[in-house]
Amino acid sequence: MHIKKGDKVMVITGKDKGKTGTVLAAFPKKDRVLVEGVNIVKKHSKPSQDNPQGGIISKEAAIHVSNVMLLDPKTNEPTRIGFEVVNGKKVRVAKKSGVALDK
Repeated sequence: MHIKKGDKVMVITGKDKGKTGTVLAAFPKKDRVLVEGVNIVKKHSKPSQDNPQGGIISKEAAIHVSNVMLLDPKTNEPTRIGFEVVNGKKVRVAKKSGVALDK
């Protein structure tokens, strides 16, 4: 999977198209990512020890990785990702600007 936790991404399709956010978690086995402030769903919760009031809670739900694109650190636009070997390490590279994404 070409997207990792902490990456800045933009949603390219779906109800949240155009929104940007940081990846909070990546689930490679399911090909899904959890993006901050995107795909907000309402969850009904019973009263519990943690939440004695109960009620409806809004939280982010995971979206498919194909619906997001990484933002280029140089231009802040969506870009595709390539891989290069630098000093014996495989590094992700932005296709638009050629900037290495991994340090």
